[in-house]
Amino acid sequence: MTSDEEPPTAAKRSDRTKATILSAARRRFAADGYERTTIRAVAADAAIDPSMVMRYFGSKERLFDAALTIDLRLPDLGAVAPQDLARTLLRHFLDRWESDPADDALLVLLRSAVTNERAALRMHEIFATQVAPALGAALGPQAAAVAPVLTTQLLGLALTRYLVRLPAVTALTPEQLVDALLPAVQATVRSAGSRPPGPTTL
Repeated sequence: MTSDEEPPTAAKRSDRTKATILSAARRRFAADGYERTTIRAVAADAAIDPSMVMRYFGSKERLFDAALTIDLRLPDLGAVAPQDLARTLLRHFLDRWESDPADDALLVLLRSAVTNERAALRMHEIFATQVAPALGAALGPQAAAVAPVLTTQLLGLALTRYLVRLPAVTALTPEQLVDALLPAVQATVRSAGSRPPGPTTL
């Protein structure tokens, strides 16, 4: 440590420890699913004592909730030109997933949602409260009918490329994926003008 560097405070050390635990938890939940993940395994991955995991999170259920607190960080779709909306969405999610698939909370949640009802409900909640309103800024009331179809397309991409890892999908570059999927996603977005408003529940 140089003379210009301040020693870490207890709060900073605590924040770093929690971040390390959450990163280890996401990776463990991604690899083993909710049911098979243990506090002891997460602690081993984080190179800390299991008691520290319990100190910060109290239980596996609370650790799961904290690890899967997800902000999709969607751009302001109302400011995107209609012809660019589909490409913007595809690029946004691909950029997120390509950075570190093993540590992305949304992919962890998708893997867990297949077998865990709590994870499935969280997935519904995230897309209903984040994707649908963001689309509403661009598409108006028709977004409610379009959002479930877009969700299916985006999560289908995540499932086949990052979880099931189909060779034909993983072999493509992100740009090739965007070009391949763009016509279908554009068709979904354009259908907003011909669909009646629907329920917002995904």
